[in-house]
Amino acid sequence: MRSTYLVGSVILLFAACGSDSSSPSPSATLYFPPLGTSTWETTSPSSLGWNESKIAELDAFLEDTDTRALLVLKDGKIVIEKYSGKQLLNTSLDFTMTSNWYWASAGKTLTSALAGIAESQGEIDFDDKTSDYLGTGWSDLTLTQENEITIRHQLTMTTGLDDAVTNPDCIEPSCLVYKTEPGTRWAYHNAPYTLLDGVITEATGKNLNTFVNDEIKIKTGMDGQYIQTGDNNVFYSTPRSMARFGLLLLNNGKWNKTQVIPQTYVALMTTTSQNINLSYGYLTWLNGKTSFMIPKSQLVFPGSVSPNAPDNMVAAMGKNGQLINIVPADNLVVIRVGDAPDDNLVPFTFQDDLWEKLNEIIP
Repeated sequence: MRSTYLVGSVILLFAACGSDSSSPSPSATLYFPPLGTSTWETTSPSSLGWNESKIAELDAFLEDTDTRALLVLKDGKIVIEKYSGKQLLNTSLDFTMTSNWYWASAGKTLTSALAGIAESQGEIDFDDKTSDYLGTGWSDLTLTQENEITIRHQLTMTTGLDDAVTNPDCIEPSCLVYKTEPGTRWAYHNAPYTLLDGVITEATGKNLNTFVNDEIKIKTGMDGQYIQTGDNNVFYSTPRSMARFGLLLLNNGKWNKTQVIPQTYVALMTTTSQNINLSYGYLTWLNGKTSFMIPKSQLVFPGSVSPNAPDNMVAAMGKNGQLINIVPADNLVVIRVGDAPDDNLVPFTFQDDLWEKLNEIIP
């Protein structure tokens, strides 16, 4: 069973189209909720020919898995929107449309988008050395070893740094230890990812929250902010803000008529980034590939990340079951936030179980 090897716990995110050269390409006109308002058009499941009789079973599944929010968008409009449980900090209050939750590693995809924007502005070159932005001595490596690590390696989880250190979230130089030559080993390692924050800040002259506000939030109506949580910068927002980001990616980085993330970078994010873990793009997870790897393991497992989900799904996945799922072929966006549904480092199994339920509703 898959659950026998999906073990442990991490902070996360995305899963891609069937072809490594394809990117999300919605086939119908998309609706975009207006900026500066809570207005968001809805569509009934029955009008789409969905099986409403199975929604009660979905509700029970959500309750059993400590889900706080589930949103399903079709063509940009809300078809299913469920809230339950209590708020993250004030546990005496119900979780609602305006409540905030952490993205965990689903936020890696958001940071990836920021890197792509900075690259398009000429602020970053992905083939630059990381030390060009962080300075030398940011790791415990020799100068020669350190200079071999590039921004592209950070974006694809191929830095060659040892992810088996005591604290893989630690970004102190003493925690960043040489394992192998960059580009030859895929390892889900939070610390090199977190250091992208410093790269983006140094390159753009703006801190992470200012940059995400200027380049994405004000253009899409997203709310939320990065908050230092342990060693990581974690994005917190409402579930609808996650849905706006999912809709942005569904439309190839374009919000209505405004190109927010370069389309070429969205294509890069959502295709296999290296030949080691075929199910990983640029800080994204890709469904429908012939094999995949998981955090804290060098084993390569045959098959797709989530067999019950559509093959062309792109998925941002985070600790405790935070999900942004995008299905270009069907113009679907699925958002889930909540407490831990299982003990997996990245919620492959939960995501697959959720799609088993959704498949009973969505034809």
